[in-house]
Amino acid sequence: MAVSAAGCSKQDTPAKPEAAVTKPAQPYEAVAAQGKGFTAGSMMSNHTVYVLFDPQCPHCGKLWEASLPLHNKAKFVWIPVAIMNPKSSTQGAALLTAANPVEAMTLHEKSILAGAGGMSASASAPAEIEQAIKQNTQLFTSLGSDSVPYLLAKNARTGQVVTRNGAMETAALAELIGVN
Repeated sequence: MAVSAAGCSKQDTPAKPEAAVTKPAQPYEAVAAQGKGFTAGSMMSNHTVYVLFDPQCPHCGKLWEASLPLHNKAKFVWIPVAIMNPKSSTQGAALLTAANPVEAMTLHEKSILAGAGGMSASASAPAEIEQAIKQNTQLFTSLGSDSVPYLLAKNARTGQVVTRNGAMETAALAELIGVN
């Protein structure tokens, strides 16, 4: 079975000067400690999957939809970054501050996948939320990844840290994170 990796890249947007960053020695632990996101799925699960995503990325929407059937088997922490355009940051802030982020994300991703641009979001977010998205984006850059979605997990069967750029189908996602 062929598995394709589709994702959105920083190279899809105009280049901006960036400070040099050092890749963390333990990326999974760095994301667990530093990433600010919202949780979907089994809140009590010991199995956590981190997904760094850009709210404007349609491949991230596909991964969101592929993860839905696995919400009873793992805890997914969705960490917004802003690499694609100005809407990325405002929509990420709206998702982080939503009363029900899972519901908001579901509606947002349906809109993205339908080509409607996603949720409307205020251009002004609380300073701490704007800063969290900037820090998430810096964390993403420090991992050496250049496309979203970027997934990190410990395989439930082997305990090995697995990473993956791009969207995938539910069965491939379940296999990668070891919950099939």
